Amino acid sequence: MKLLEIKDLYVKTPDKEILKGINLNINKGEIHVIMGPNGSGKTTTANAILNNPAYVKEKGKIIFDGQDITNLKTDEIARKGIFMSFQLPEEIPGITVSNFLRYAKNKVTGKPVKIFEFKDELKKYMEELNMNSKNVERSLNVGFSGGEKKKNEILQLLVLKPKLAILDETDSGLDVDAIRTVSKGIEMFKNNDNAILIITHNTKILSSLKVDYVHILIDGKIVKTGTQELAKEIEENGYEKYKIM
Repeated sequence: MKLLEIKDLYVKTPDKEILKGINLNINKGEIHVIMGPNGSGKTTTANAILNNPAYVKEKGKIIFDGQDITNLKTDEIARKGIFMSFQLPEEIPGITVSNFLRYAKNKVTGKPVKIFEFKDELKKYMEELNMNSKNVERSLNVGFSGGEKKKNEILQLLVLKPKLAILDETDSGLDVDAIRTVSKGIEMFKNNDNAILIITHNTKILSSLKVDYVHILIDGKIVKTGTQELAKEIEENGYEKYKIM
């Protein structure tokens, strides 16, 4: 069943046109990957889905779970079940990881969070992700290493259980062990009722995952779609072949 549909999407910032007619369909149960060189429009695609006001949609539609979300506010889109991780997660002093997750879960589900069940859930996921249990009482991402920040976002993903997870450069700056842990968290999250969109410019994180489709984005356009073999080709030969298409 189709979960996300992007139709002929054109997006710009005040001084530059970035996306030039993106079309993308993601079904439930699938993992999709968008790859491309720096500046190709990968992060813009993610921000456009969440309707970041810094990016202006000139044309096109975004349909999520049968509803047109093209012009909805970002918080409304999030409550409908779209989660996005960031290349550089924000540090929020004074708000603990535990309180942030509990508040976010309450807003997403619209139901009171049962404290003891919530704490047990956090403990289980943190053990699976090999996270320091003391981190839940630290301010969100403050003083965290790069690997800790990325694991923390996967923890958020597991707790909030969105319908669609958009992971933007989740593998950036991580060592091999951290990438394996993040990949494990993604596998823990994935089921037949949700979907994942991974945005990356390399193939490190894909070595531990089985993905359904790989899309090559060059200069604001998807120029090639294939299977995981396409990612291996990019790893070996780079993007040069597709820059001239």
